[in-house]
Amino acid sequence: MSTPSPTDELQPKPQPQEDNLVELETPVRRGQSEISSFILRRPKAGELRGLHLSELLQLDVASLIKLVPRISPLNEFEVSQLDPADLVAVGMKVSGFLLQKQMKTDASLLA
Repeated sequence: MSTPSPTDELQPKPQPQEDNLVELETPVRRGQSEISSFILRRPKAGELRGLHLSELLQLDVASLIKLVPRISPLNEFEVSQLDPADLVAVGMKVSGFLLQKQMKTDASLLA
């Protein structure tokens, strides 16, 4: 076993990358603060109730506005105020949640 040297402590430790982190190009205002990033949670089947999976895969705006508040810290109004580019980024993450790993791999081979 080796003891860490003083230089080891000075080296920045790699941060684990959060795949579900969404960085907004245009922050959303909540009161006096701004939300510039947030983490999406993988939805459970019950959170998809009342939504059509095909519409989520097609990045349907109304469906995303309904789902995103269920799996993020944003409320429905804040989601409806997202910049279109940010909404597309959120929608891409959501559509990724709906595909199995094998399907993602197969799709990347076709692209």
